[in-house]
Amino acid sequence: MKMLNAAIIGAGAIHRSHVNALRLLPGVTLRALVDTDSVNGLQQAMAYNCRFYPNYREMLLDNDIDVVHICTPHFEHKNMILAALAAGKHVFCEKPVGMNGGEVADIADAAASAPGLLGVCYQNRLNPTSLRIRDELAKNTLGKMLSMKAVLTWSRSGAYYSDSPWRGRFAREGGSLLINQAIHTLDLMQWFAGGVTRLKGVVDSSELAAVTEAEDSAMATLHFANGARGLFYASNCNTLDSPLLLEIHCENGMLQLTDNALWRVTKDQRLKLESDGSPDGSAKSYWGLGHQLAIRQFYHAITHRGQTEYIDIHQAQKSLLMVDAIYRSSLTRQWININN
Repeated sequence: MKMLNAAIIGAGAIHRSHVNALRLLPGVTLRALVDTDSVNGLQQAMAYNCRFYPNYREMLLDNDIDVVHICTPHFEHKNMILAALAAGKHVFCEKPVGMNGGEVADIADAAASAPGLLGVCYQNRLNPTSLRIRDELAKNTLGKMLSMKAVLTWSRSGAYYSDSPWRGRFAREGGSLLINQAIHTLDLMQWFAGGVTRLKGVVDSSELAAVTEAEDSAMATLHFANGARGLFYASNCNTLDSPLLLEIHCENGMLQLTDNALWRVTKDQRLKLESDGSPDGSAKSYWGLGHQLAIRQFYHAITHRGQTEYIDIHQAQKSLLMVDAIYRSSLTRQWININN
């Protein structure tokens, strides 16, 4: 089997999760690292014993590179994806794949005719608790889903935005809380319920209004394709990063995710089903362990064409359409229909 050579664009904190995942894959080597900060990028590349490029377009000229990982700010994703696909590379991108529905449509058009695959990292789908929820719902253990509630309360300081001026700007991040922190929760909700048909939501900014032009809090009511109702609330105004609280109410009981543990709750019993592990010290706790599995799935799809377990552009756009819809609903105070 041919050795697959990978390049990573962006040497910020998240890239280490990609490096660690690549090291565990047989037949894969990290060939290059790209970063506009030449001092940090070169230092990291020397530690990895790989090539360093200060410009990603120069890296794309390397015909030996097969796969490009994109770990950069949101506003750079679209152009980097399009350039890498045009260069014949496979692309694995951190979420969000684009900043809005229009960008995703352009990316989808390019991916449809490109020889390489495009995968997007929604690693929380691969948490043990997420996979067990899907399994419980598929088995119809508790009967028909009636509703789903998700509450995400994290903490982001003013320095988080002022130290990285691209954050919290519609032109460079595509928004703030919704498209960065809460998009994983929105993705899980629609994934568990088979999609969202319409929603009504509100965004606002309070504690962080001085440092971001976008929202620091959001709420929405969702109608799912399976007929259930969803309630969503998220904020970056907490004083700590609390674990996601998610409850799925069914005819005969409830699935409850709390403190990174999944419980099946019925009239007679509260049974612990699964727990999420913590990543190693190179990754933030709330990223979970899913990066390794997500990257492994993507490389398996490259070497076994036709395998479809990885998250492609069509799966990745679902949560981004929800983000767009919440913004539009907040402006119009109307229900927004979503075509999944």
